[in-house]
Amino acid sequence: MLIALSCVFANGAKEEAAPASDTFHVGIVTGTVSQSEDDLRGAEALIAEYGAVKDGGMIQHVTYPDNFMDEQETTIAVIVGLADDPLMKAVIVNQAVPGTTEAFRQIKEKRPDILCFAGESHEDIPVISSTADLVCNNDFVARGYLIIRTAHELGCDTFVHISFPRHMSYETMSRRVAIMRAACEEFGMKFVLETAPDPTSDVGVAGAQQYILEKVPAWIEQYGKNSAFFCTNDAHTEPLLKQLLQYGGYFIEADLPSPLMGYPGALGLDLTAEQGNFTAILNKVEAAITEKGGANRFGTWAYSYGYTQSAALGQHAINCIKGESQPTNLNDLWKAYNKFTPGAKWNGSFYTNATTGVRSKNAVLIYQDTYIMGGKGYMGNADVEVPEKYFTIK
Repeated sequence: MLIALSCVFANGAKEEAAPASDTFHVGIVTGTVSQSEDDLRGAEALIAEYGAVKDGGMIQHVTYPDNFMDEQETTIAVIVGLADDPLMKAVIVNQAVPGTTEAFRQIKEKRPDILCFAGESHEDIPVISSTADLVCNNDFVARGYLIIRTAHELGCDTFVHISFPRHMSYETMSRRVAIMRAACEEFGMKFVLETAPDPTSDVGVAGAQQYILEKVPAWIEQYGKNSAFFCTNDAHTEPLLKQLLQYGGYFIEADLPSPLMGYPGALGLDLTAEQGNFTAILNKVEAAITEKGGANRFGTWAYSYGYTQSAALGQHAINCIKGESQPTNLNDLWKAYNKFTPGAKWNGSFYTNATTGVRSKNAVLIYQDTYIMGGKGYMGNADVEVPEKYFTIK
């Protein structure tokens, strides 16, 4: 039996692709455990359900280098290499680090039948959208406002944003900073920019984490215990949480939220028994936060963003290959996400270019409701209407 595949490609045109056989492969590229464990675990969830290619299954999982900024050629080669498999019908990269756009371009040149999905692109959305069939990023616009709004609701008077020049060169992150600053002004809060070492630099992950461990006590002393902290890098999250638990301060949610993002290490938790069960994971993390005096100061998404992004984009690709979904149909996309996040509420919209006002046809911004541990619970952020002015701040 043959299944016809209809796709909306990166240029927005709808075309009928060549029929796909019942047997096909889906490639997924993630970071390693040290850089983005949740993303990798989401790929493993796909393998658990559909099997690995080496074992006669459907999923081929590979990782890009930890130092992807200095090893961009290797990163590109890893991604493009998946297209050498004649049965490959989709390639997902989560997180889509620099080099993904070029990798997708090379894939499309030799295999235009392969769907290319980018999760959490590090490259500017208009750039990655030029070669990807679908780009799916966290909603930096809505979240830039909602994170500040939540901090204000919890009684915070200061918001401290921690990052480094590479991240601040990304359009998504620089726009979010501007939105956060404007939201702080609206809610009468002080906004502070702090810089920390880039984990991909010479200091590495260990050096970047040590810097955070050493600086947080001074930041709490300087800005006060009613300050909320936010960092743009996964590797910074664990040491930040560890020190905030000890010295005070608030943490609304991670850049890529998850109860697994930084919390197990910061709390010294073994979640082996709960692996893959996010209800159990959240309950265990929340109990530990409360026990350490962090109730109503620490938040997350109930389901890991990185985990869900990998698993859901893989599922969405499979649905598209089978002809059951279209790449850029939001209802089809939510169907894939809901499979891995039962009970959680999502919201999102197509990306709008702040300079031109043009809405993308293949880039979607998404977010899940914020969950504050220790009593507050869900904050209802998925139902909050973000003021229109924030969508044009840059």
